[in-house]
Amino acid sequence: MLTKTESPEMQTSNAFVHNSAIALHNPTLQIALDRGTTNAVNNRVRAMLETTDANALRAQGRASRLRALHNLPALLEQAEAKLQARGVTILWAVDGAECNQHVIDIAQRHGVHKIAKSKSMATEETHLDHALEAAGLEVVETDLGEFVVQIAHDTPSHIVFPILHMTREQVRDLFVEKLHMPPSDDPEQLTAAAREYMRAQFTSADMGITGANFVIAETGTLAIVSNEGNARMCSSLPRVHVAVVGIEKVIETLDDFATLVQLLTRSATGQRLTSYVQMINGPANDNDSDGPDQMYVIFLDNGRSGIYSTTYAESLACIRCGACLNTCPVYQNVGGHAYGWVYPGPIGAIITPLLTGIHNAAPLPHASSLCGACKTACPVDIDIPDMLLKLRGDLVADGDSDPMVTAGIKAWALASQNPRMFELGGKAASLATRTLAGKDGQIHKLPSLLGNWTQNRDFPPFAKKSFHDLWRDRQSGKSS
Repeated sequence: MLTKTESPEMQTSNAFVHNSAIALHNPTLQIALDRGTTNAVNNRVRAMLETTDANALRAQGRASRLRALHNLPALLEQAEAKLQARGVTILWAVDGAECNQHVIDIAQRHGVHKIAKSKSMATEETHLDHALEAAGLEVVETDLGEFVVQIAHDTPSHIVFPILHMTREQVRDLFVEKLHMPPSDDPEQLTAAAREYMRAQFTSADMGITGANFVIAETGTLAIVSNEGNARMCSSLPRVHVAVVGIEKVIETLDDFATLVQLLTRSATGQRLTSYVQMINGPANDNDSDGPDQMYVIFLDNGRSGIYSTTYAESLACIRCGACLNTCPVYQNVGGHAYGWVYPGPIGAIITPLLTGIHNAAPLPHASSLCGACKTACPVDIDIPDMLLKLRGDLVADGDSDPMVTAGIKAWALASQNPRMFELGGKAASLATRTLAGKDGQIHKLPSLLGNWTQNRDFPPFAKKSFHDLWRDRQSGKSS
């Protein structure tokens, strides 16, 4: 029996700085991140450039997501009615604990012993695997990346590529140890070893669990995109299928899906379309050759309705493509585990504080250079930098800032309102910084809190003459 042996981890988002320092000094991780993010960024750019008008496609995708969010309550009711009409049982979960209990109750009701599970960020969020294992159920992750994470007793580090933090060589060594395969770095042989193991898991599972990339309210359809076929296996071979879906995944129409699926696959994996695109309407009927006898959809809130009523509602438009992670210079250097919870990268720096409490993830809004690469890469044009700035403001408003920094900013603001004080401050700064400068004219170490700046860069001293001095000299006819 394969298990994730660690208990549901304590969130470590507040240790981001410490976690990042460790990540930066891990040479194997740096190799994996360089390989993975470089390929992902190049593939996305190439795939988006193939479209007739990438900007128009993004605008259309953004409009469809914002329209769906605006009408979310009505669309959820519409999706529920359509799915129920096709024999799907709909359940609602306020939080992760209720979601997990729903799944346990379903398993007990149907005499389930073994569960085959496909990739799902929502179930990572609720720690579903741990809850099921604690209830005595066997759970096998069937996505290749999630399977590697499971047998390594690890956690995913990326929304789309769970093992972006691992090198091919590490996966090889793990498979040699756990699956007893002959040593090989060939990706095809690694995949073949996993496939051989998985086949037995699919055919012996009593229940399959999946997520869903979208729920189409117009038709009551669950849409799942994948490349490995495991989601198809999990949703069709076991006699019971359970789909756990965040309430924000509902969209209005099939036309919206046709737009969004292009953006999702091109942004996530650089493909025009993934190998498998499933459209699931319900359990098997008398005319179906396969499919589950029973199907359940659990709509998960877990803090989403709280975000929906705030200025951060736009973050719910995220389609979980991972493009912002791949292009972020912070993520590229520290990876996903440094962020300390399920959602890493720029979008994680927003979602994690909003879902778990801003003071439980206080460093994350600062884990960005605000370069804007995330917004440029986002297929639905979410203004991630703006929300990160707002979250920083929320932290300050709640008193989560260094007292010395707060006092310094207040003093600067006061001085800036008085021309005489501003000029005297500039002269003092000029004198002080030129005193601290080395022979090369640069400051290599600033004192106190200012030293954070010079840990990784030099600081140029203030000019000997300020703009005001130069202007006065010019007006009086003196040489500058």
